[in-house]
Amino acid sequence: MARISEADKLHNEGAIRAAMDRLLRGELPPGGRCDLKTLAAEAGVTRTGFYPKRDRAGNERPGPYQHLAEEFERRRQALVDAGDVIDPRDAQIERLKAENTGLRERLVARNETITELTEFRTRAVSQLAAQHAEIERLRKALEGARNVRVLPLGGRTGPA
Repeated sequence: MARISEADKLHNEGAIRAAMDRLLRGELPPGGRCDLKTLAAEAGVTRTGFYPKRDRAGNERPGPYQHLAEEFERRRQALVDAGDVIDPRDAQIERLKAENTGLRERLVARNETITELTEFRTRAVSQLAAQHAEIERLRKALEGARNVRVLPLGGRTGPA
C-alpha cells in the first residue's frame, strides 16, 4: 500500500475537520448519520485511516487520522452529554420510544378499566338476576294469597 505525502495528509486532515464541523452542526447528508462512516465519506477519505494498523509482525501503530476520529467521538459525546441532538434520527428514535412508553401506559390503564367494567357488569347482571328471582317469588306468593285484592291499573275507582 502506498503511503501518502505529508501535503496530502494535511489536505485530508483539513477536509476531515471541515466535514467534522458540518456533521457536528447537524448538517447530515441524506441517509447519513453522525458517525465515522459518514465523516469519511464527507471528507473523501477511506474509513480505514481512522483505525489503528498492524504491520506484518503484529505491531500496532495508530492510523493516520485516528486522532481525528477520537476528537470527533469526544466532541460528539460532549454535545450529546450537553443535550444537543445532532442526528435527527436519534431524536426520532427518542420521540418514538417516549411515544411507545406513553402508549404502553395507556394500554395498561385501558386494560384495568376493561377489567373493572367487566367485574361491574358481572355484579350488575347478578343483581338483576336476584331481583328478577325476587319479583317472580313475590308474584307466585300473590297468586296463592286469597286475601289480597288486585287493583285496576288504568282508571279511577271510587266516587268522583
